[in-house]
Parts: sequence; structure tokens; C-alpha cells
Amino acid sequence: MIEGTEVYNTDGEKLGHIDSIMLDKREGGVAYVVMSFGGFLGIGEEYHPLPWKALTYDNEQDAYVVRLSKEQLHAAPRLKRNEYDRLQNHTYGKSVYAYYGTAPYWY
Repeated sequence: MIEGTEVYNTDGEKLGHIDSIMLDKREGGVAYVVMSFGGFLGIGEEYHPLPWKALTYDNEQDAYVVRLSKEQLHAAPRLKRNEYDRLQNHTYGKSVYAYYGTAPYWY
């Protein structure tokens, strides 16, 4: 199971966990992974969409790793929980992929 899996940066700092996986129903692939960061009991959480290619699975940690500092995460594109439909907008999507230095999956 991917949802709920913890996410760390390359310095070993826990950044959050995988909240959701967004699939492209036309292409049949993973469009985004939405990572939850911060908050307590769902209050104050931030949700960050990441390109699937930005994550690497680490067997030893049983977690995903992303090349991102906490400072970079704070500056990264974010969503509110009720704004996931924004991910269907390719203009917004391009900004997400550009932030992580990855070409959008639909190209």
C-alpha cells in the first residue's frame, strides 16, 4: 500500500506521508502523489502534489525519499484538501512539474 507511507528527504528528515495517489484515467498512469505535511490530527496540514518521478522508494526505511529540504517543501506548490481538482488543470500541473525539475507526464 502506498497511501500512508512516510516520505523523507535525503538528509533523513521526515517530511510527511503519502496522502493520495492521483491517477490519469486516460493515460493509465500516476499523475501525482499528494504528500501531507505538518498539522496535528488533520488540523493545519499542508498538501503538496509531487510528480511520481520525484520519489524514490527506500527498502531499508520502508519509505519514499525525495530530494527536497524542508525549506524547499515550504516553498513548493500546495493545495488544500478540497482543491485536488486543481490537479486536472495542465497550467497548474506544469508549475508543479517545473518546481521539481521534471517534464510533465502528459508530454
